[in-house]
Amino acid sequence: MSAVEAQAKPAPEPERLIEVRGLLSQFGERTIHEDLDLDVERGEVLGVVGGSGTGKTVLLNTIIGLKEPEGGTVKVLGHDRADLSKEQEADFERRTGILFQQGALFSSLSVIDNVASPLVEHTRLSKDVIRELAEMKIAMVGLKPEAHHLKPAELSGGMRKRVGLARALALDPELLFLDEPTAGLDPIGAAAFDDLIRQLSDDLGLTVFMITHDLDSLYAITDKVAVLADKHVVAKAPVQELEKSDHPWIREYFLGPRGRAGKKAA
Repeated sequence: MSAVEAQAKPAPEPERLIEVRGLLSQFGERTIHEDLDLDVERGEVLGVVGGSGTGKTVLLNTIIGLKEPEGGTVKVLGHDRADLSKEQEADFERRTGILFQQGALFSSLSVIDNVASPLVEHTRLSKDVIRELAEMKIAMVGLKPEAHHLKPAELSGGMRKRVGLARALALDPELLFLDEPTAGLDPIGAAAFDDLIRQLSDDLGLTVFMITHDLDSLYAITDKVAVLADKHVVAKAPVQELEKSDHPWIREYFLGPRGRAGKKAA
C-alpha cells in the first residue's frame, strides 16, 4: 500500500460501549427525556451535566437497567438492554462497576467484606484469593490496611466513597459509572478523588460515565461532557468547546458568575 493510499484509508470507527437512541423516559404524564441520543466510546471519560430535573440519574439508571425506558433503545457493551438473557445480564454486571452517590455500602459489613462482595457473588474463587484481591483493590484506592475491619458508619465521607470505588473495581470492569462522586467532599478531598479517578482510568483503560455538577471535576478529568437540557442531549464536547456554545443553559453554566470560564473572562 502506498503512502497516499494509507492516508486516504478512513480511520476505523471508535467502539461504542454505550449507544442510546431515541430514548423516551416518563414518570406518569411527565416526560423527562424525549428523542435522546448519546454515545460513549471505549476509553472515554464522559461527564454528564444538566440542571435539576433534566434526568441525569434517570439516564444512568436506564443505562444500567434499574429503569425501563418508555421508548427508544439502549445498547451497552454491544447488547440491547431490553433483550438481555440472564447470562448476558450477569456478564454486564461483571464488566461494569457502579459508584452510587452515597456509596450504597452494606452497613453491616466491614470494608473488606463490602469490597469482596462482587467477587463472592460472581466468581468461584477461594476465600483466600478473594480476600487478597479485595485487599489489593482497597490499596488501589488509597486506603490503608487499618480500614479493612471498619464498618461504613466508622468511615468519613471520603473514605466511604473510596470503599465504594474499590467495590466498583473489584471485578476489573471495562465500564465505570459514577454518580456525583465528589458530592459532599471538601475541595481538597474532591481534588484528590478526581486525581484518583483519572489515574485509575488511565492505568486500567477504563471507560467512565460520570454524573457531576462539579466544574473542577469536569475540567480536571473528563475528555468530553454531555449536556442534558430540553429533554435530550444538546451537546457533547470537550469543556473548552462548550465554553463557546450559544445554548443559554451551557453559557450560564460555564460562563456565568460561578463558572470557571466566566471567572477567567472577568
